[in-house]
Amino acid sequence: MRTHNGHLARILHACTDQTMTAALAEMDLTAAQSHIMCYITHRKEPPCPRDIEEAFQLTHPTVSGILSRLEQKGFIQMRPDAQDRRCKRIFVLEKGMELDEMIHQVVRSMEEKMVQNFTEEEKVQFTDLLRRAIANMGADPCKRKHKEEPEK
Repeated sequence: MRTHNGHLARILHACTDQTMTAALAEMDLTAAQSHIMCYITHRKEPPCPRDIEEAFQLTHPTVSGILSRLEQKGFIQMRPDAQDRRCKRIFVLEKGMELDEMIHQVVRSMEEKMVQNFTEEEKVQFTDLLRRAIANMGADPCKRKHKEEPEK
């Protein structure tokens, strides 16, 4: 019986998400929260929630929930924008900055495990094939355009 590529992609996604969430549990983060933290941490200017909605293709309620939990945990702080009081800017606090290298270590470890028995050429080819498959489906490989998963 032939296994379909969509099914294989779904299994790979589930495996990476579970691995990330388990590795980040000691930091009190989910995989989704870690992606948002990396995005916020590496911006030149503090973003607003709409920036995250657009970058990750998430709805306003989902982003609000993630940001609310990150703020409750002391990783970020929301402050009104000086020029537009309707917009709140997201600032990473010291506790959030401390997460950055740990998150990157988890990601590197997971990605190394994923391609552990690949040759260097196969690693490059794997990345290229993933990007092309995503583009073939009409999405930008650098942006998320999938159904949102419930935030924990």
